Amino acid sequence: MPAPLPDGALDEDAAYLAFAGWAEARGLTLYPAQEEATIEIVSGANLILSTPTGTGKSLVAIGAHAFALAQGERSYYTAPIKALVSEKFFALVEVFGAERVGMVTGDSSVNPDAPIVCCTAEILANLALRHGPEAPVDQVVMDEFHFYGDPDRGWAWQVPLLTLPHVQFVLMSATLGDVTALAADLTRRTGRPTARVTGVERPVPLHYEYELEPVHDSIDRLLHSDQAPIYVVHFSQLAALERAQALASAQVATREQRDRIAEVIGGFRFTTSFGRTLSRLLRLGIGVHHAGMLPKYRRLVEQLAQQGLLRVICGTDTLGVGINVPIRTVLLTALTKFDGSRTRHLTAREFHQIAGRAGRAGFDTSGTVVAQAPEHESENRKALAKMGDDPKKRRKFVAKKAPTGFVSWGEASFRKLIAAEPETLASSMTMTSAMLLNVIGRGGDVFANVHALVFDNHEPWRRQLELARRALGVYRTLRAAGVVEQVVQPDGAVAVRLTVDLQENFALNQPLSPFALAAFELLDPESPSFALDVLSILESTLDDPRPILSQQRFQARGEAVAAMKAEGIEYEERMELLEEVTHPQPLKELLDAAYEAYAAEQPWVRDFALSPKAVVRDMVERAMSFGEYCAFYKLSRSEGLVLRYLSDAFRAARQTIPDELKDEELQDLIEWLGEVVRQVDSSLVDEWEELIDPTRHAEQEAAIVPPAPRRLTANVRAFRVMVRNELFRRVQLAARSDWAALGELDGAAGFDADAWAGAMDAYWDEYDALGTGPDARGPALLVIEERAAEWRVRQILDDPAGDHDFGIAATVDLAESDEAGTAVIRIASVGFADQDVRADTPEPQR
Repeated sequence: MPAPLPDGALDEDAAYLAFAGWAEARGLTLYPAQEEATIEIVSGANLILSTPTGTGKSLVAIGAHAFALAQGERSYYTAPIKALVSEKFFALVEVFGAERVGMVTGDSSVNPDAPIVCCTAEILANLALRHGPEAPVDQVVMDEFHFYGDPDRGWAWQVPLLTLPHVQFVLMSATLGDVTALAADLTRRTGRPTARVTGVERPVPLHYEYELEPVHDSIDRLLHSDQAPIYVVHFSQLAALERAQALASAQVATREQRDRIAEVIGGFRFTTSFGRTLSRLLRLGIGVHHAGMLPKYRRLVEQLAQQGLLRVICGTDTLGVGINVPIRTVLLTALTKFDGSRTRHLTAREFHQIAGRAGRAGFDTSGTVVAQAPEHESENRKALAKMGDDPKKRRKFVAKKAPTGFVSWGEASFRKLIAAEPETLASSMTMTSAMLLNVIGRGGDVFANVHALVFDNHEPWRRQLELARRALGVYRTLRAAGVVEQVVQPDGAVAVRLTVDLQENFALNQPLSPFALAAFELLDPESPSFALDVLSILESTLDDPRPILSQQRFQARGEAVAAMKAEGIEYEERMELLEEVTHPQPLKELLDAAYEAYAAEQPWVRDFALSPKAVVRDMVERAMSFGEYCAFYKLSRSEGLVLRYLSDAFRAARQTIPDELKDEELQDLIEWLGEVVRQVDSSLVDEWEELIDPTRHAEQEAAIVPPAPRRLTANVRAFRVMVRNELFRRVQLAARSDWAALGELDGAAGFDADAWAGAMDAYWDEYDALGTGPDARGPALLVIEERAAEWRVRQILDDPAGDHDFGIAATVDLAESDEAGTAVIRIASVGFADQDVRADTPEPQR
């Protein structure tokens, strides 16, 4: 596809006409706001584009990149999350060609020297800090610019504005609020005029309704008044799923619509517990969409919605950033949300982000936004309606009260939000060791550069003084550690410089990776737990997956309470002891001590918290598959988060652990981890490994049923680990004499609970313990005879005498394993070797 503008300098009029002609040739007529915005860009002005959702900001961004490209300049596109960066990367590749577009997200780098680069905001911010005005950047398009006000990440949206005075900026969002001060400051810094295109009327107008009827009645009315598709917005994932399940009994879709959905998704692999629930709901015309879902499930819901096959989608407010699907009606089930610390009213910005999804250009002539009255208010109204005009009944009526802790809202709140402009963005500037190191690494007049960053930003004076004190404290710490030094130059001036080289992409991806490399050296390679200890160090540097850790903590406390009750510990003491119980934290003491020692020499690491935890290790030690792990910790609503964490751990292991540390067992575990991710949802690994092939990506995006992952058994190394896990899971259950659980695993194949109990009697007659430690799960005690269609395996038990003469014999069906995406084994016998029907088993292999 030819680029929108030819290479080489163009005058303003020619550039605009060329772009408008390119758009028209593709059936796109520019809205007046798009025309105005594009004209301002080609004139060289900065642009603040704050127009409603559906007014074509993406097309304006394409025009900006096209103009920069035609001028021989380098442009950057930034977004708040990697998924949006990736999405924009592929979209721009389709317009400009793969050779002209690159992407950098910290853990992915594709064609990074391209003239158009897509990246996260932090990537550009660190580039700006490191290079300042000399940064190789000519134009920046910052999407979702309202993240400027994010308390934790807003600094990354502000830093480029402060440090890149030669750059043309295009700042875009549907909900920016008053940008007068921002525009004036941008003009002062860049010397360019700053145009504001705001207050534009939506091409698809919105109608607002406050609904007093119960939610189910509201949805039924909307369905029967041609207001579908409906997005029912909740403020928790659980509430969204419960609503979808409650709608299953309603007649949401016609028989013809259901048949069409069944035909389209017939070949889709619903491989998890939540997936099976989703499959049932989708076939009824009901979708679910939230951040905890697997990416393949979210994408399926989006594709079905884009084809108009889903009449209702129940989800969370995450829809405000992300998918682009035709939604006619947005129904808000509440006007309050829990923000992690308290329940509060929606801000005007949050409301307009969500409401803006209703009514899509090209699909609808109007959109509808419905706010649902509080449930107790709806129930009281319904009860009064049943009483009619009977005064006696009405006098006796006792209104249902709001639940405890309820934060009230009503129609007045709704009307106020509709009329309210998004709040003016508030600065969230900060100062960290990593930022200061990047500025010092730039060289030049370090004092002047830091002074400008601290005192010439968008913060009020008192806050600037706080930042100055923080910067001074960080600088003193860096000097005390010898990371920074002051040097008196021949002219008497004092220069500040680094004494260390900063690694590539410093502070961007896994900033604690250098610490992990140092900590690996503290481990004993001969230890039977070496491979798992390496993974534990790696996991301590990853972001915390809070829902997983919360469930681990809940499980651990439940087990601790049961144990303490069995020991006769009194309630008060139990409660006191329970406070000390938390999620698994392997190597915590070693890691804490190592972190303190490392921070004494590299104090910048204190910007990043070390967090010992075990998710990957926990899966290995419990010998669980992905589905079993999610079921064990009741994480079915958070499958996507679990998989994202495993994917991050896999990539970190591939990128961080030196090859010389990867012994056979560790390499096996890394291969297993990658295969687990790929078999559950191949998009996370395949996208990372195949970004250089946008054509293939486009083909996969077009298919509503993604291609099946590669054959599981083709990755023999990973498959062996899965087989080992399946067998060792049975060893663990046998050690606990949990015959019921073993019967559930193997009863269908003829080895039920009684068979297991009877077979293990012979072991317990001979031995009084059964090992389940690192040696017991090691590959040395697993014997495998690999055949074309079926493997024969024997798991040898780790008895206290070290005889290793008792084991579990099984077969592994390769074809069924490929179909299931996990190892499918069938127990053949359990007993002493001389009693086993396959006594000619070969020697153990690693």
